[in-house]
Amino acid sequence: MKIDTEKCVGCGVCLPYCNVGAISLQDDVAVVNDKVCVECWVCYRNQVCPQDCLEPSLLTSPGDVFKHVLSDPTVTSEGTGVPGRGTEEAKTNDVTGRFSADSYGICIDMGRPGVGVYMRDVEKVAMAVAGAGVRFASPKETPLSGLMTDIRTGKICDEYLPVHVLSVIIEGICKRESLGRVLEALLKVEKEIDTVFSLGIVSLSVGDGDEPLFKTLRQHGLEKPKRGKVNVGLGKPLYKG
Repeated sequence: MKIDTEKCVGCGVCLPYCNVGAISLQDDVAVVNDKVCVECWVCYRNQVCPQDCLEPSLLTSPGDVFKHVLSDPTVTSEGTGVPGRGTEEAKTNDVTGRFSADSYGICIDMGRPGVGVYMRDVEKVAMAVAGAGVRFASPKETPLSGLMTDIRTGKICDEYLPVHVLSVIIEGICKRESLGRVLEALLKVEKEIDTVFSLGIVSLSVGDGDEPLFKTLRQHGLEKPKRGKVNVGLGKPLYKG
């Protein structure tokens, strides 16, 4: 995002609209920190500036394009054809059939409005869980995998590591017996990153009431989830496996 400093009167109206605090006043003029801005364009789309000073940036680098796709929910990812961070997420398993009865879906939602996340921290988490047994979704399913130099390890292209985005989802799958190692990896790496994340576990019902899952959580000092989403299969499934 750019600001026309010739028109800006330094009213500060735009400041609270920035999701990551990238706009500040300097010498009575609003300025944007390009390294912090996630190109969500919230301030521009909402037409908050009374002087019409806000101008969308030219997205010239791959990093700029990526953070715009990840941060602006109105944009559709070219790689996946999906708007809103470019992924339908693992919660659509009844349609996509990504996971089987012997596996768990792993969705690590990194960053939040007001916080954001640098891709260098995303890489740390991705590599940690890859080493614990998580296999990542394909680039056709999630934009993040398209940035990886090696989808087996979670290593992200170096040019993207300084990029700041609003949020991103690390999506993958692990064998049920590997979940404990995945939790241990997350508990360790959470101390090494400067952002927040939430963990979603997608469990296909196999008639056990998910007690093995809850037991694994308890063994690692994690409470039974107080909230969950249950898909009762009312939608038309595309997956026949």
